[in-house]
Amino acid sequence: MKQVLVVEDQENIRELIRMTLEFEELEIHEAANCSTGLSEAIRLRPELVLLDVMMPGGMDGYAVCERIRATPQLKKTKVVMLTARAQPEDRARGLRAGANEYLVKPFSPQELLRVVNRLT
Repeated sequence: MKQVLVVEDQENIRELIRMTLEFEELEIHEAANCSTGLSEAIRLRPELVLLDVMMPGGMDGYAVCERIRATPQLKKTKVVMLTARAQPEDRARGLRAGANEYLVKPFSPQELLRVVNRLT
């Protein structure tokens, strides 16, 4: 079964994502901050990471994405940024950090499913 790691500090958004994906054949893991998310990504080696940008702590989603891309055992892991940061420069920064996709909150469950199914 393919693994998806959701790195999001807001529990209600993690729940929405989990509910959206629970009918797919995916094993869903969650992390509530960047440092735990990065550790879990290294431990799990998921096919896909759904990654918020703005989270409390010393690291943001862009930094986590860059670290995922710099970690050899995660080179096949796809990353989707899920964020309220909707400016063109934010999207460009996410793609430069190595994201495969950039979805702006609020996103539709159908849009999320399309992206997840395409990348997994």
